[in-house]
Amino acid sequence: MYSPPVDLSFRNLSTMTDAMAEIPRRGVRPLTPDSRGRYHSRAVRLNNNNISDLTGVGFLLGHFLSRPSHLGWLDLSFNKLERIDPVLCEMQELRILYLHGNSIWKLSEVDKLGRLPHLHTITLHGNSIESTSGYSRVIAVLPELKAMDFSAVTKEERVLSQIKFTGRAHDHFLFSH
Repeated sequence: MYSPPVDLSFRNLSTMTDAMAEIPRRGVRPLTPDSRGRYHSRAVRLNNNNISDLTGVGFLLGHFLSRPSHLGWLDLSFNKLERIDPVLCEMQELRILYLHGNSIWKLSEVDKLGRLPHLHTITLHGNSIESTSGYSRVIAVLPELKAMDFSAVTKEERVLSQIKFTGRAHDHFLFSH
């Protein structure tokens, strides 16, 4: 069984190096380190900080997690991110990614995340791209998406997004009941 999230939220952190010096917040369920001082968790919370880039996030994950390649949930909400760092695309087990409340302004940044095979939940509201024409393109770009901005992605939204942004709908969406 996995431990609760490694919670480094609300720490006024600007860099990953700053975060490595922190002790994770204690939650209802305790985080228990292994013999190397790492946690058997699949989730990291870095929300509500001042992070503007993810330089060193791999080192941070290796510092806190016993199995950093198994990271499944990353909360980067309410920071100062303006782009989606390619390092996120290396997190092949990532299933949930919170990016709401940042400064991402270019919709094409989301395209990078299409390489994540298991990403099923994303939040992007509160970024400039939310008011961009074509915001629903996110659904077409992320084929496994089940929830966006804390709302379920419906079959109809998926089909319309596929038609609008790729010019076609996948057969299994059209013919499933």
